[in-house]
Amino acid sequence: MPYTIRHHRVLRAPPERVYRAFTDPQAMVKWLPPNGYTGAVAHADLRVGGAYAMSFTNFSTGTRHSWQGTYRALDKPERIQYTATFDDPNMPGEIVTTITLRAVFCGTDMTVEQAGVPDPIPPEMCYLGWQESLALLAKLVEAEVPG
Repeated sequence: MPYTIRHHRVLRAPPERVYRAFTDPQAMVKWLPPNGYTGAVAHADLRVGGAYAMSFTNFSTGTRHSWQGTYRALDKPERIQYTATFDDPNMPGEIVTTITLRAVFCGTDMTVEQAGVPDPIPPEMCYLGWQESLALLAKLVEAEVPG
């Protein structure tokens, strides 16, 4: 039975910067793949109804996992929602990811919800992967690099 995971994080960065990290393909391949993986964005049509395709490759084994989906909501800079369907027939169903961003005194209050995660992905691994990815996201968006 598919399940839902939820994450909450406060980032020391404005919502616009966090939003950009979720919508810029070059940024996504830097922070979204969890530790031990590389990422590639095959294409991204960044508009509601637009399609995207992405993959993660296990750096040690070379095993690749790919998926595609569509953007359902792009409400800059407050909300992003997209679907994902794996190319692997052993990963059935559709995942719906919703990112909500809210400006707060110190930066951005962020929630990430993934609904419909297929059973073959152990919940602990899903949580662990997102924890690693969100730590990388913080390093990207919280950095204040001059010039």
